[in-house]
Amino acid sequence: MIILEISNNQDTHQPEFINIDRNLRLRKFDGKFNFALDWYRDKETVELVDGKDAELYTIDKLKRMYDYLNNKGELYFIEIKEENKYIPIGDVTFWKEDMPIVIGHKDYRGKGIGYKVIRALIQRAELLMFDKIYVNEIYSYNISSQKTFEKAGFKKYKETEDGYSYVLRLRT
Repeated sequence: MIILEISNNQDTHQPEFINIDRNLRLRKFDGKFNFALDWYRDKETVELVDGKDAELYTIDKLKRMYDYLNNKGELYFIEIKEENKYIPIGDVTFWKEDMPIVIGHKDYRGKGIGYKVIRALIQRAELLMFDKIYVNEIYSYNISSQKTFEKAGFKKYKETEDGYSYVLRLRT
């Protein structure tokens, strides 16, 4: 069960934190991201994010990506609590047209964290009164991501050049 607790009682403004459960939360992007460079210097991760021919990130490319995402929507770091301290393990950006999510720390993949994050952001979309939300593209070879979004209720609605676009209708 997901316990969605949004701090600072701001429905329409991006909250500082979204507490998903006792050990998992989303923390609003604060401009500090050097720790994330390791995630985006991993070939497997970058292929899942940017495609098979994508180049590994430099700190400048990572800054441009985070600046872009932060201007597009609500950018969060996914944090897990270990030994009474939260550590970032990935990132997610949320807006009506897309929800790019990365579990950058490989030790935490395949543990249901992505699903919990997606469910929490679906609740946020409902709070914001969105009619539907989209995922712009999931690559055809990223089966794990496809299954996670489908489990959360998203449906494929069109084929893209390299994969599929998804939609979740929240109200009719």
